[in-house]
Amino acid sequence: MLKIGVLGAGHLGKIHLKCIQLAKEHYELVGFYDAAADNSQKVANELGITPFASAEALIAAVDVVDIVTPTTTHFELAKAAILQGKHVFIEKPLTNTPAEAKELLALGQQQGIKIQVGHVERFNPALLALGEMKIDPMFIEAHRLATFNPRGTDVSVVLDLMIHDLDIVLSMVNAPVETVNASGVSVVSDTPDIANARIEFANGCVANLTASRISLKQMRKIRLFQKDAYISLDFLDKEAQVVRLYEPSDPNLPSSASGMTIDTNSGKKHIHIDMPSIASTNAIQMELQTFAESITKNERPRVSGEDGYQALKLAYDIMEEIDRRTTLL
Repeated sequence: MLKIGVLGAGHLGKIHLKCIQLAKEHYELVGFYDAAADNSQKVANELGITPFASAEALIAAVDVVDIVTPTTTHFELAKAAILQGKHVFIEKPLTNTPAEAKELLALGQQQGIKIQVGHVERFNPALLALGEMKIDPMFIEAHRLATFNPRGTDVSVVLDLMIHDLDIVLSMVNAPVETVNASGVSVVSDTPDIANARIEFANGCVANLTASRISLKQMRKIRLFQKDAYISLDFLDKEAQVVRLYEPSDPNLPSSASGMTIDTNSGKKHIHIDMPSIASTNAIQMELQTFAESITKNERPRVSGEDGYQALKLAYDIMEEIDRRTTLL
């Protein structure tokens, strides 16, 4: 049983505390620390969890540190935990800058500890529904739209929202990034509130991503186009759809094939539409549980520190391209 403590008991931190309470087979929740004394006492009374007087005291008392604090504090808190040999779960983005992330990864390797980053969409039921299906996209389109919320506007929408899709895209495309083109506009805050990025990979895959936090409606969708299939994932409504094209005589054509037969230049083809079953899951609880398993089994975390670094680095490449375009105007 791993002893765990949570740093940060704001909106998301409270969710983490509740999820850890549900993961009793993996963790013993020792307590939490929050810099705001009034909020700390309120959360302690509400959830019946021990509040600690300092981050240092909490880190010393646990095996695993769950960091759910503002991004600007991630580096120092994670560094303190790593230097004491504690495994670290860090909410996204991993750190405030790629340079900080690289330093943390080096420290983690030196100390032999595990780092997992909270890119929770990797555990979204819509994505999990694809199971072991081979993903080899050549074109990806993603839209992540949200209504305006002042919380999070201290950073670009790229770090606030788009980074979720950057992590997913990087996990699906097995090739390095070659070029990045991006543009963005600040509408109601000092940093871009809407951004679009076109990312080209060495294998020819192209990803077109749009993120906005000033939309009139919410949307979290990604569409994948590959040689043998079209895949649509709705992260908000937890839905997945897979469309494949088969020869009518193809032995792999599912016996309960749904869809239609169409005429093409190469003869008749059958369009098979599959709606994978969606399991009801608690994504945050699942990511914390898989982290515990990676520690006890000495395996690579599902979303490793390196994964978090790569998503952060790409996010910064996009933000730098947005800044470059802005200075040309």
